[in-house]
Amino acid sequence: MYHNGTINLLNLALSLSDALDLGSPILFQRQIRSAFVAWQLGQAASLPPEPLKNLFMAALFHDLGALSPDEKVALYRGQAENLDAHCVRGGRLLQTVPIFEPCAKIVRYHHRQWRAWSEPIENQLVLQSQILFLADTLERFINREQYILHQNDELISRVSSLSDNQIHPLMIDLLKSVARREDFWLDLTSPRLYSILLHSAPGRGIEVELGQLIIISEFVRNLIDFRSKFTVTHSAGVSAAASMIASLFGLTELETESMKVAGNLHDLGKMAIPNSILEKNGKLTDEEFAVIRQHTYVTYMVLSSIGGIQQIAEWAAFHHERLDGSGYPFHLTSKQLGIGSRIVSIADIFTALAEERPYRHGMNKNDAMSILKDLGNKRLLDINIIKLLDANYEQIHWLTNEAQKKAMDTYLQIY
Repeated sequence: MYHNGTINLLNLALSLSDALDLGSPILFQRQIRSAFVAWQLGQAASLPPEPLKNLFMAALFHDLGALSPDEKVALYRGQAENLDAHCVRGGRLLQTVPIFEPCAKIVRYHHRQWRAWSEPIENQLVLQSQILFLADTLERFINREQYILHQNDELISRVSSLSDNQIHPLMIDLLKSVARREDFWLDLTSPRLYSILLHSAPGRGIEVELGQLIIISEFVRNLIDFRSKFTVTHSAGVSAAASMIASLFGLTELETESMKVAGNLHDLGKMAIPNSILEKNGKLTDEEFAVIRQHTYVTYMVLSSIGGIQQIAEWAAFHHERLDGSGYPFHLTSKQLGIGSRIVSIADIFTALAEERPYRHGMNKNDAMSILKDLGNKRLLDINIIKLLDANYEQIHWLTNEAQKKAMDTYLQIY
């Protein structure tokens, strides 16, 4: 389930970064492309290994403060109303994760123009932030419809026009030093860039323990849920409920802790869903629901690309499957759905029914359990797990509420 108790940090970071750019086709690989440029420039600047790793990781998540696809597209097109807002938010979010905390200030200042700095370019933070500024700018300037070697000279000229004012001249020199190589441009725009980075980029030798993975999953959970006022605390509740049910069911401590990760990440695929659908106050159309049905597929594809967490990927992604095969997107049946997947399904529905939403109050125990028991009696959900939830409802509900209060506190601190 959890290979050797660790997973590779680079594999994890690349997959999560990739997921953040799924909201629009024009954002495809945007952050990992920026990270590639930053890495190449950092090497040209002779950055030591640790600062280079921090720069690369910061670039992988540099736009994480733009939580919705619409915000990300506006940034990409240079139409953001408040350019600094996503930098501040992104820095605060990264500070919640010890392993990413050294990246926080780089993200915070990655849009600060050179003329706004009072410190010299030799200052580590200034240098890293300016490199990321250039990397982000270059990536935005690329015409995705044009062959890269037909525009590389124009790109250098366009970026060079920002010298002295927005970008320090040293950054332009660094870019020119790497841009003379065709492989730089071809790698940058290659559809195989993920694989290139996975095998060569900074961080590939670092392993993440389960405890660290839980913290990272909470960080990603916040990126997923904080984008909508309707979902601010949802995944925190699912994670708490699922891990508690797993413990009561008799799963091992490792499985129970892994269940926290699955609960936190079960809606990861909603990063690809427009807010107009997520926040619709009313019944979804057939076309809108068809868009929603992709989110568990995306969750599975992203998480299964991370080596060592295949079981967690299944627990997280199968939460809309049903025992009779009527669920989505894989139409799995009871023979294919393990206890973990069944638990997350029930925890997801329980949390949605019981939690407070801006447009309605949470259901009481009798109403919530009536709905769940009906689904169990119809053999859509596991009736034995539902009975376990019913017998321990108050304890699970209290724990879920506490987890959601903590998530709300974090949300208020970030915003």
